[in-house]
Amino acid sequence: MQAAPEPVTAVSAAGTARLPTAWGEFAATAYVDADDVEHLVLVLGDAADDAAVEAPLVRVHSECLTGDLLGSKRCDCGDQLERSLELISNEGRGVLVYMRGHEGRGVGLAHKIRAYGLQDEGLDTVDANLAQGLPADGRRYHAAGFMLLDLGVTQARLLTNNPAKVADITEAGVEIVERVPVAVEPNEMNARYLSAKRERLGHLLEIPTIDP
Repeated sequence: MQAAPEPVTAVSAAGTARLPTAWGEFAATAYVDADDVEHLVLVLGDAADDAAVEAPLVRVHSECLTGDLLGSKRCDCGDQLERSLELISNEGRGVLVYMRGHEGRGVGLAHKIRAYGLQDEGLDTVDANLAQGLPADGRRYHAAGFMLLDLGVTQARLLTNNPAKVADITEAGVEIVERVPVAVEPNEMNARYLSAKRERLGHLLEIPTIDP
């Protein structure tokens, strides 16, 4: 008889409820990680491991108040969030992990807004963080992997353009069987931002030409 999996102790579920949305009705679970940061996981359908079906689509999305809530054109965050929910909805099965504490690539809202001011003066998104004595990208994604494991998801088709997500979630114990690109159209306000993501942070953006 196969041994039971080890319990996941790096995160703890704090409550689950139905969450009807424009993309379908999800099961929403709030999690608290080892640093007492609260995250939200939305599950559509039965996303737990099932040998009879392929691994679920999974989006691990970093919190971005300006993009996700206000529709900022300076980034592609809101567009990626909506596109990922659309793809999950189309399949009728999948998971969205919404990572709190990731604002401004992990530097927080105030530093992010200051970084915007520095970008208006000519710096790109990477140098705007570095100029404040902050990391170019301080985010880590292991907690997302632990939340997936707690939900019984050990394999995933990960909706991302960011290799760092693949690496961290794999290290946490989830097998990424496929990286699924999240393609969104650039605009004149975020072309330079997307260029920095691709050229300086190694994001695998499948946009033929970016002319910042």
